[in-house]
Amino acid sequence: MEDNKLIAEFMGYTGGSDFQYLTHPETLLDTNVDELLYQTSWDWLMPVVEKIEEIAIDDDNLTIKEHRYQVDMSYTQCSIYDHVRDGVIASGDMGTKLLSTYRAVIEFLKEYNDEK
Repeated sequence: MEDNKLIAEFMGYTGGSDFQYLTHPETLLDTNVDELLYQTSWDWLMPVVEKIEEIAIDDDNLTIKEHRYQVDMSYTQCSIYDHVRDGVIASGDMGTKLLSTYRAVIEFLKEYNDEK
């Protein structure tokens, strides 16, 4: 449940002090934390992957926008590569592609939040 809250906050959900219910940023509808399906549904997880890959390198000297992170999924593994650090900063190997991607996303978000 904590991991799903971490993803939901990255995706723009907001919540009260107990975070049992989160408010969706577009619909403004409340969602119970138990109803978040990031760990079981590609429909929930892929928008997170896409948002990670949309993060651009923060450099005023760049003439075009360059993506900072690259999410690579292969067989039952997932890794997230940081083009600034020039290396993998998060990975998952949980036996299925979905769970491995979920694990890599959680690892990435913990690192990403610490950086901010």
